Amino acid sequence: MSEELAPGPTESPPAPRAGPREVWKKGGRLLSVLLAVNVLLLACTLISGGAFNKVAVYDTDVFALLTTMMLLAALWILFYVLRTVRCPEAVPYRDAHAGPIWLRGGLVLFGICTLIMDVFKTGYYSSFFECQSAIKILHPLIQALFVIIQTYFLWVSAKDCIHVHLDLTRCGLMFTLATNLAIWMAAVVDESVHQAHSDSSSHSNTSHSRLAPDPERAGSQVGEDCSCNTAVCQIFQQGYFYLYPFNIEYSLFASTMLYVMWKNVGRLLSSSTHGHGHGHGHSPSRVSLFRETFFAGPILGLILFVVGLAIFIIYEVQVSGEEGRTQQALVMYYSFNIACLGLMTLVSLSGSIIYRFDRRAMDHHKNPTRTLDVALLMGAALGQYAISYYSIVAVVAGTPRDLLGALNLAHALLMIAQHVFQNVFIIESLHRGPPGAEPHDTPHKEPCHGLTFANLDALHTLPSCPPTPTLAGSSPAGPPEAVAIILAPEGHWRRRCLKDISLFLLLCNIILWIMPAFGARPHFSNTVEVDFYGYSLWAAIVNICLPFGIFYRMHAVSSLLEVYVLS
Repeated sequence: MSEELAPGPTESPPAPRAGPREVWKKGGRLLSVLLAVNVLLLACTLISGGAFNKVAVYDTDVFALLTTMMLLAALWILFYVLRTVRCPEAVPYRDAHAGPIWLRGGLVLFGICTLIMDVFKTGYYSSFFECQSAIKILHPLIQALFVIIQTYFLWVSAKDCIHVHLDLTRCGLMFTLATNLAIWMAAVVDESVHQAHSDSSSHSNTSHSRLAPDPERAGSQVGEDCSCNTAVCQIFQQGYFYLYPFNIEYSLFASTMLYVMWKNVGRLLSSSTHGHGHGHGHSPSRVSLFRETFFAGPILGLILFVVGLAIFIIYEVQVSGEEGRTQQALVMYYSFNIACLGLMTLVSLSGSIIYRFDRRAMDHHKNPTRTLDVALLMGAALGQYAISYYSIVAVVAGTPRDLLGALNLAHALLMIAQHVFQNVFIIESLHRGPPGAEPHDTPHKEPCHGLTFANLDALHTLPSCPPTPTLAGSSPAGPPEAVAIILAPEGHWRRRCLKDISLFLLLCNIILWIMPAFGARPHFSNTVEVDFYGYSLWAAIVNICLPFGIFYRMHAVSSLLEVYVLS
């Protein structure tokens, strides 16, 4: 076939076309992937080289490359938007599964926070303009412009299946995706080195980054002293570091949406999947949002969220103090995480058990968005798996046997179990059909569900409605206004349980995202792994793997919100 097809259960796929078009389609995809890989490798080389003083790559080189990439990507986006506006037939199909409203809403939210971060970054570098290169001030301004243009582009075009200039569009989308990944890597390196720099005072690590806005390094290229002494400068410096997690998530959200658009270039959709479909386009679920739950899940999740937020604040205050307070903060932090992860594991397991009694049909239709969601969930979990297994080996093989070691071991084991069972629950949920989608060979026996009290005569006029029991003491031949009792659907309690489970897991994943994203690093405050592996090796492991674990939490939130709607 010359194009990707997504036929519905009763639709016949479009007729196949000539073979050469299929070969060129693969060639166009290969060309765009090679472009993105080479651009990304160049960016990674400069970013990683600029992270250490011993390498003669300056932060201005990194900023210049990122600024150039963002300008080129913004120009291509403007070209794409103008072309599709002037030529509406260029987009004959729109994928209902792509760009759900909660994903686009999250993109806008993180984009707004990124704009605020750019304001803080511009204010910080402007505080000592005399000894700074102009590119350091130009970079956040260009990034703000790029974020505005890209957010609008993804809001209006995320569902497009474009059918003109296919290879140019694929290359443009892949270049923009590589730009977002380069921005993500620069932010991760900057934040990781900032965290390592704050911890290195108690360890034998002296290397630090040129990307982080440290006063002793701000004028590294020109050799002048650029110190951040004023109160306003300190506010700008601290403020934009606290906003880094939102910038990181914005880049990853945009990357996933751009990848789905790239997969949809030249895609043909059948009438059953064009404009609606399971998952992102299921409108009935949006009507019942926040209504069909037992409220146990959201209430318990909200309690854990508030408690976790309080423990995180206490941890941040006490962990940098004297040794006794640090020990107390770590015990409190690990105890909360063990309780939270244990509950999440049991709840995810119960959700998978409930699915054993669910009669909804499995959705096997082609869905690039769902395929990407599953791959990201499985791939991002590997980062946390790696940290957990390193911790298990350090605790088991290490000499100290104390309370903190036991808590660390329990935390690592539960982290692995929680990721496994939560992934199983989410992936199975994403492959379930919407409510009412039962296997075709199962007869529909509940045509009158949803009524509690009804007029008997009116009910008997409905076709295929079985005889209805009446209230005790009433006669079957009673007046028309007799009240009838219709039992609720058999699967109604299952749907409520699934909604409660997804809301509970969603709130727990948010608090487990907030803690590491905003600076909680028990990996370094707890010296078990540092003493076992050495600071340099352990810092490299955490700084490489932890960003994937942080991304996993936010991506799980997005997937669980979809599971909630589909339930």
